[in-house]
Amino acid sequence: MKNSIKNILTIVSVLTFSISFAQNIEGVVTTNQNIPLEAANVVIKGTTSNTISDSNGKFTLDTKGKLPLTLLVQYVGYKTAEIEITSLPIPSLQINLTEENALVEVVVSSRRRIEKVQDVPIAISVITGKQAEQTGAFNVNRIKELVPSVQLYSSNPRNTGINIRSLGSPFGLTNDGIDPGVGFYVNGVYYARPAATTLDFIDIEQIEVLRGPQGSLFGKNTTSGAFNITTRKPSFTSGADFEVSYGNYNFLQAKASVTGALSSKIASRISFSGTQRDGLIDNVATGRPTNTLNNQGIRGQLLYTPSERTNIILAADITTQRPDGYAQVVAGVAPTQRAAYRQFDAIIADLNYQLPSLNAFDRKIDHDTPWRSGQDMGGISLNVDTKIGNGTLTATTAWRFWNWDPSNDRDFTGLQVLAKSQNPTRQTQITQEVRYAGQLTSKLSGVVGVFFIDQTSQTDGTEESGNAQWRFAQSTTSNLWKTPGLFEGYGIKTDARIRASSAAVFGQLDWAITERLHVLPGIRYNFDKKDADYNRTTYGGLQTNDPALIALKKLVYTDQSFSSNTDDTDFSGNITVSFKATDKINAYATFAKSYKPVGVNVAGLPTLAGQPILELAVIKPEEVNHYEIGVKTSPFKNSIFNLTFFNTDIKDFQTNVQAAELGVNRGYLANADKVQVKGVELDASFVISKHLTINGAATYTDGKYVKFTNAPLPLEETGAAVSFKDVSGTALPGASKWAGSLGGELSDNAKFFGNAGKIFIAVDSYARSEFSSSPSASKYLVVQGYALFNARLGFRATDGLSVQFWGRNLLDKDYYEQLLPAGGNTGQYAGVLGDQRTYGITLKYSL
Repeated sequence: MKNSIKNILTIVSVLTFSISFAQNIEGVVTTNQNIPLEAANVVIKGTTSNTISDSNGKFTLDTKGKLPLTLLVQYVGYKTAEIEITSLPIPSLQINLTEENALVEVVVSSRRRIEKVQDVPIAISVITGKQAEQTGAFNVNRIKELVPSVQLYSSNPRNTGINIRSLGSPFGLTNDGIDPGVGFYVNGVYYARPAATTLDFIDIEQIEVLRGPQGSLFGKNTTSGAFNITTRKPSFTSGADFEVSYGNYNFLQAKASVTGALSSKIASRISFSGTQRDGLIDNVATGRPTNTLNNQGIRGQLLYTPSERTNIILAADITTQRPDGYAQVVAGVAPTQRAAYRQFDAIIADLNYQLPSLNAFDRKIDHDTPWRSGQDMGGISLNVDTKIGNGTLTATTAWRFWNWDPSNDRDFTGLQVLAKSQNPTRQTQITQEVRYAGQLTSKLSGVVGVFFIDQTSQTDGTEESGNAQWRFAQSTTSNLWKTPGLFEGYGIKTDARIRASSAAVFGQLDWAITERLHVLPGIRYNFDKKDADYNRTTYGGLQTNDPALIALKKLVYTDQSFSSNTDDTDFSGNITVSFKATDKINAYATFAKSYKPVGVNVAGLPTLAGQPILELAVIKPEEVNHYEIGVKTSPFKNSIFNLTFFNTDIKDFQTNVQAAELGVNRGYLANADKVQVKGVELDASFVISKHLTINGAATYTDGKYVKFTNAPLPLEETGAAVSFKDVSGTALPGASKWAGSLGGELSDNAKFFGNAGKIFIAVDSYARSEFSSSPSASKYLVVQGYALFNARLGFRATDGLSVQFWGRNLLDKDYYEQLLPAGGNTGQYAGVLGDQRTYGITLKYSL
């Protein structure tokens, strides 16, 4: 991190920002209602030059002979305005200030145009970059505490799933052969790997979370919603932000962002983020803590403006993670229906082993296989925006990569059961999107586009048995299982490859029948092709010609190979009717027919009579019917109260299940006949006064399998006479009935080291009810509900020094984020632990 910061400072030193002029700036400061504001503070950003407006709102300011520059216009109770000045004189410079926390004025770009969020007929939550910084939400896992409709589950970056309304990714283990149902976009570029959601944000401007299918607005089809993230763009006016945080467990986070003009038509921005933290779990075997943080990321951008109508941005980024982490702690032991000698407690007793603690929240492990979760992600993109007629043509070209280098201890013990469990992956993608958005006629506006993605993923995995494998795998009372060295070093090498291509044409119209009544039809046509090859070969262990010993080895691992080639087309669409009853009430109703493309298994197949069940190599696409009714209101000044009712029916729901047999590493894909998720969402924000703001969100979700007759057995039924179970009517994994967030901030004007700003104290809370943590509901794999409380206090300023003291999980609540069984389903299950109480200080300097 230190070298990265040094590089940032070096770049700062070579940026040149000024052009000389010798003229004054004159203007008027008013409210949005054109009421003059007396004594507004007008400052040239990065300097001490300032003045105040008179009783008519007028001001005059000496430029000190330097252009371009940025004016900061500040007034108590109003948002600070930043005005870029590139040439003089400026006739009739009028600066309208918006009241601070004017909630209804928040704008979004989700429909490919700038519009107020309360006017958009989509359930959408908006988090500004400042809000994310202030609440410590530096990745998606923190964002879920602000937007309770979002769920993120991660046992490591690869096995990460992001859901909206409990839909999107199969719960638990990841399979490269299916597409995520939640789109993740950064500056218009689609990120295909869900691991991106575990990385730190870099210099975020705004995060828009759209709920429900969005296939007619975004390049990649999304059945459950989308994250539309924008970063801060280069500016022709010089500016810089530097931030550093320090907390307990040696938490250290540094951020920097520098921008400015390189010429009259080219501007640049370079941004850096780095996070480090000691481990939160003690490994008594190694004597050092594990589950550390070690993330670094950098993003560079060049903005070229050949004309007033065209912007071209070339961007590149790379992020690395090198934690000693993502270790899970044994959370309990479930009795299975296997014979007594095959129960976990009997197995470890025979091996003279004891767990380091029977309480997961002692946070102690004795894992003998090192945990490693290294990943690199990055890419380069070119975005061209040019105004044509009454709209904008946008072309976005991008290449991205993801490298994953793991090591896991999948038995979660200090025994050498699985000596190795690692599946390193290399993924690359190329995307191209071209779209036109704008006003077509006086009554019609909309967006139309084409999208293409081609991605390849290659996994070269290893899973290897240790000297305790024989006892965990033992399935008969034969003494042959004790044959010395039979399983030690016995494992599988896996070569799994998939190439997935997708092309689409999409569009949505907005037909203004009247000023208040709009009809919005949308369509999408998609072609998907997936080619997969899977090859697994056994190696090692005792070399023998004894058929009985060979048969025992094959009960643990067998060779397996298959290929699948499939393609599919789909036509989908949606229609929305929006009615703005008054300026403060906007109601809408939506029906969407969506889909998730065909899936292929590239993580091994279950076997029958020793042979892979090939009909499971390809699984059916999901068919989605979605209904939604919503109303967005502003009951009084500076307030928002939005309500949404939704119902989603899915046929052939794509789910990921974990097999009881060890050889099916990481589980396999299957279709559930039918799934239904319905519920209600509430979003509310109120500015009680210029000193007090309150915001909250809540969601009720009823997610269940309507029909799933061949589901895998839950953990406690492993060993039963049947292999599958009818779980129709049971709850979907990961779906809490209730979830919500509530927060507030109390602030007042103050000065700190001569800088005008606000002193504040804020409290945020997040809670969710219990949820199933297993594809088939298990009474042992239920995560209990929990509530978290965070707080912060300090001083913040637009320009100069800001300071903040913060604390997270202040009540030091013990809670699980996920529960998962060990490989082989021998009874023990582990937990992904939520962080204990953390606290620290953040210093930020802006100029």
